[in-house]
Amino acid sequence: MAVTSTGRVALYLQDKHSISDGMRYARYAEERGFEAIWQAESRLVREATVPMAAYAAVTEHIGIGSGVVNTWTRNVGLLAATFSTLDDLAPGRVKLGIGAWWDPLAAKVGIHRRRTLTCMRETAEATRVLGRFLRDLMKLNPETFRVFGPDETNSNRLNALFDATDKMFTGPFVPTDEHISPNGRVLEVLSEHLCQGWLEGYLLTGRHGFFSCYEAFIHIVDSMFNQHAKWLKVTRHISWRRPVASLNYLLTSHVWRQDHNGFSHQDPGFIDHVVNKKADVVRVYLPPDTNTLLSVADHCLRSRNYVNVIVAGKQPSLQWLDRDAAIRHCTAGLGIWDWASNDQGSEPDAVMACAGDVPTLETLAAIDLLRQHFPDIKIRAVNIVDLMTLQPSTEHPHGISDREFDSIFTTDRPIIFAYHGYPWLIHRLTYRRTNHDNLHVRGYKEEGTTTTPFDMTVLNDLDRFHLASDVVDRVPRLQRVSGHFKQFVRDRLVDHKQYIVEHGDDMPEIRNWKWPY
Repeated sequence: MAVTSTGRVALYLQDKHSISDGMRYARYAEERGFEAIWQAESRLVREATVPMAAYAAVTEHIGIGSGVVNTWTRNVGLLAATFSTLDDLAPGRVKLGIGAWWDPLAAKVGIHRRRTLTCMRETAEATRVLGRFLRDLMKLNPETFRVFGPDETNSNRLNALFDATDKMFTGPFVPTDEHISPNGRVLEVLSEHLCQGWLEGYLLTGRHGFFSCYEAFIHIVDSMFNQHAKWLKVTRHISWRRPVASLNYLLTSHVWRQDHNGFSHQDPGFIDHVVNKKADVVRVYLPPDTNTLLSVADHCLRSRNYVNVIVAGKQPSLQWLDRDAAIRHCTAGLGIWDWASNDQGSEPDAVMACAGDVPTLETLAAIDLLRQHFPDIKIRAVNIVDLMTLQPSTEHPHGISDREFDSIFTTDRPIIFAYHGYPWLIHRLTYRRTNHDNLHVRGYKEEGTTTTPFDMTVLNDLDRFHLASDVVDRVPRLQRVSGHFKQFVRDRLVDHKQYIVEHGDDMPEIRNWKWPY
């Protein structure tokens, strides 16, 4: 196989070859411009680090990675020392791929894991990873794909796009200009109106686009969105009008992480505006992490004749689902997160639902608090990524039936729903459901300022302490024994306020929290 491209191509080796053959393959891959060579650890036959050292010794530039080593049979400190030693042999080229391992292999060497992992615990900037996806999409579609945005491509962490293209500019250049050319495929100007108009026109030529914007300022194009949505509705019934690519909005720098810009940049209301339009035209997605964002973006960019609104944060955040789980979750639109629930085989005491990245974080942290303080509590965790699934199937094509809704949310248990936007929208979407009377929604209620990320949730009663208290208040058997827990919550909220005034940052137990189960 001859490879002349300098694109991101790597060679993956398992165990059906000798190390000397692997060294020959490594030299071949480097000569052909491959980015990396990865050595698998498979079936207890081949250990990765010895061949990696051999590959490093016969190459000069290519990356060398383990794909993957497990952390169950290796001490973390020794693993770090091993790869530090490899880096001394091949500076800057060694890549450590870590995996959760496979139970049949673990059992063969006497490792019995208490609980298997469904996702590696890691932190990522969701839109930065999306930027790499869009970059590769741009490379594959250099004539038919553009990205539009009001002067915010870098700010929204999509700057990987500039590995593939530039910002379009036909005026004179100065020496300090970066990523500017007359042939750039990123159209960036501080006018949401222009970006919307350019994108609509571009879509009508049969091509594809993506509009990235700060969440609060997308309202500037409310009326233009209205007209495009109406046009899409009408053209569905015109036989000669072919479908056009969907108009895709990415709303980031959102309400819950505008702690540095403050109140003027805090407004999640575009969603409310969008859902007024016909159900066969609009879609709203609130991916809780990076893999769900990638799945949603892939789906939206393949779609036709819709307006898709995606809301996702750009700050470092915890990741919950691996790729396959994210695809399944996004395909369903909503579902029970079994790994975060403990009501299997019984009725839950309460359902804790969430939609949005920050509400998901606070909901999971609240579940942790409840399980610590009330070990026998049964909680069902439900995450919603496709907001329109909350509507009945008679009202929206993505809506779920009443029977399915009842099976997930129950017919009589309290539902504490943490939502990204204004809480009354959730009531509007679910008012016909059987258990609506037991639905209690927390969301943004116009309380904002320049403050810490967690304090934004506290100001709006969306934080883990308020959510946990909401559950205790609505589960009768907990109300009678909740005095100490309520005192604990009050004390922690006081501690929080004192700490942020003194340190200007959230308490370590808040900012370093991870799912512990």
